[in-house]
Amino acid sequence: MSNMRYISTRGQAPELGFADVLLAGLATDGGLYVPTEWPSLPSLPTGDYASLAAAVMRPYVIQDGAVGDIDEAAFEAMCRDAYATFRHPATVPLVQIGPNEWIMELFHGPTLAFKDVALQLVGRLFDHVLSARNERVMIVGATSGDTGSAAIDGVKACNNVDIVILYPAGRVSDVQRRQMTTVDSPNVHTVAIDGTFDDCQDLVKAMFNDAQFRNELNLSAVNSINWARVMAQTVYYVAAIDALGDQPVSFSVPTGNFGNVLAGWIAREMGASIDSLIVGSNKNDILTRFFESHQMVADGVVPTLSPSMDIQVSSNFERLLFEMNDRDGAVTAHQLSTFRSTGQLAVEPDQFATWAAPVFKAARCNDELTLSTMADVYRESGMLIDPHTAVGVSAARQLRGQKEDQSRDSGVPVVTLATAHPAKFPDAVIKATGVHPNLPEHLADLLERPERTNNVANDLAAVQAFVRSVAR
Repeated sequence: MSNMRYISTRGQAPELGFADVLLAGLATDGGLYVPTEWPSLPSLPTGDYASLAAAVMRPYVIQDGAVGDIDEAAFEAMCRDAYATFRHPATVPLVQIGPNEWIMELFHGPTLAFKDVALQLVGRLFDHVLSARNERVMIVGATSGDTGSAAIDGVKACNNVDIVILYPAGRVSDVQRRQMTTVDSPNVHTVAIDGTFDDCQDLVKAMFNDAQFRNELNLSAVNSINWARVMAQTVYYVAAIDALGDQPVSFSVPTGNFGNVLAGWIAREMGASIDSLIVGSNKNDILTRFFESHQMVADGVVPTLSPSMDIQVSSNFERLLFEMNDRDGAVTAHQLSTFRSTGQLAVEPDQFATWAAPVFKAARCNDELTLSTMADVYRESGMLIDPHTAVGVSAARQLRGQKEDQSRDSGVPVVTLATAHPAKFPDAVIKATGVHPNLPEHLADLLERPERTNNVANDLAAVQAFVRSVAR
């Protein structure tokens, strides 16, 4: 029986077990929870994705001794139940688009985005633990497009959960917005904020940092500050390597909040054969600039064709920073406080050389290159891809095209994570290819469904008043 414990990246919050970390989301010191150690990958079961998922995540989850802890049979059943909601028999199929070039389709879940892979499971974990404890929580989250609908779908049937999702008004696609605002469940509430995703995320963090408000409403989080989200995302890296014959594989990941690519780094720490992780940025290239210069310098957010990546403050980077600081929470907290006040953060060259240089590469892709990449992939393979996936494909192709990388990477398969179904971004797909991507049958009438949402000022007191008003 594992008894994995979890610590905060800022070093001042109590150690917790898995069920408490799941419900807490953000640590009480403002940090993010990470396990006290990275377990080794188990011998992998043959069979379906749900079995693989249960095996890979088992060391993080299965504990004993506390009310609400999860036993092995219950966890396997939740994995089976979660991945039964996906429309493809392989759950996350690999599609080859060129020599040593693959796309892993992570969008076959209910809301057509990679977030479903984690959130279908996380919703079930929440309901299981809360039922056992006879508690309820108020989930508050911010979305740049896909997290909101995936979180809502994951918890809309939960008896013990209310959810409020903030999104930047006019900065998500029509399909993304409607996937949130057309859900007719009494526990689901959406809020349009006049601002950017970073503004929405700041409001959520401020609510968590208001201890009285947090405790009064029993706040919880399902975005990638919640450890369970990142944990569940490690599995598809392992699945891709397994499908390609257990050889070293590089992954290209369109990146905004850093959680998805961080999951790959964790899979590598666990022993997965990952050669390199390519961070693909759009014009909001703060992460690419960091991997080029060792310095993080915030800039204004520019709207792009890949809106889920229109971010300057990547929350999950804190978990990697904590590792770079040899898990010193005080140093990490100081760096993040400096970044918040000055918009700048730097790491020492030796830290970068040890933790980042061996695995991370980065490239950027503007809107013009995004569209041309979508057109190229369609012409070469007949496959439609969404603009975020195109950023990942472009980043992989740019780095493969660099002469110094050819000898090292030419024989290594590169898998780009396809993070959203092309029908979520029809305007961009049509502009690039002339083809209209159809929504799957279960969402075919989405644009006709009635919407319900709430417009609230970009103001903490106003948002808190709204959250209080809908808490049950």
